[in-house]
Amino acid sequence: MENQQNDNQLNIELSEEVAEGIFSNLAIITHSNTEFVVDFIRVMPGIPKAKVKSRIILTPEHAKRLLTALEDNIEKFEKINGRIKLPDENAGFPMNFGGPTAQA
Repeated sequence: MENQQNDNQLNIELSEEVAEGIFSNLAIITHSNTEFVVDFIRVMPGIPKAKVKSRIILTPEHAKRLLTALEDNIEKFEKINGRIKLPDENAGFPMNFGGPTAQA
């Protein structure tokens, strides 16, 4: 019985560099009939150009599993911390980040 449990375990390694994470405040998702591509981007105030910081490519099945896992985690988060509020959907992405405009 113990061997069966060990056969089903997955040993996942997390390097220090990956564990630090990469900050992203924008994600763009595209798809084909065989894959979903999620590009994570960091947009900075006052800078009109942004770089993709990380790209994740998923099969459609894994994309659906990710969606389910995110929904489950958001539900748990909101039970503890309250509803996550989103800005008005018609407002678009705030390029000024709500702060003062820089002047020279």
